[in-house]
Amino acid sequence: CPRLGLAAAVARIGADGVPFTPAQAVSLDEALTAYTSGAARLAGGLLGLAGSFSPPALRGIAWGFDGTALVMGALLLALHHIKHGNDQLATGFLTFVAGQTLVVSSSAMDLAASSPSFGAGVGLWAAGLALVSASSAMPIFVRATGFIASVLFAIVAIQIFSGTALTPLSSPLPFNAYPFLVLTLFGWAWVHYQRARVAA
Repeated sequence: CPRLGLAAAVARIGADGVPFTPAQAVSLDEALTAYTSGAARLAGGLLGLAGSFSPPALRGIAWGFDGTALVMGALLLALHHIKHGNDQLATGFLTFVAGQTLVVSSSAMDLAASSPSFGAGVGLWAAGLALVSASSAMPIFVRATGFIASVLFAIVAIQIFSGTALTPLSSPLPFNAYPFLVLTLFGWAWVHYQRARVAA
């Protein structure tokens, strides 16, 4: 039965790559959660990029769905890591969620008017990315892209807090920080997919 095979395969792998004991085995529901959260992050990353290059009417829709998908995906990951005692990763994902809710709240606003909530959101993004990237449970490439994105978004937040007129599409920042964020989101999805997929 494929469903039983999925559960059996996932039961062997913990969040940090170390095999679980039987008492820690991941349930089928948790395996499906890993797939769902990964799909949400992939969709969020793609919609976020698409929105950045879309006209205003479509941009608001793309960013709205992007933000909603990212909130759902990161919350699922936070709950997963809370269950398995990975407090640092759980805190990082929850902090990212807090930032993303601020960012998505301004999806349909004029770019200039959205600057204050965007600045607060990316500041929390930076903190969440840093916490997740500091964990050795993530591969070095994903940690590197996460740290770069964290630093760049921290710079953006500081600039906005100090009165610089930046919008979500200002260049060079934050526009040039988005590729690092998307790579990190894809990395998170890939890591959790690999740890939940059926062993070949």
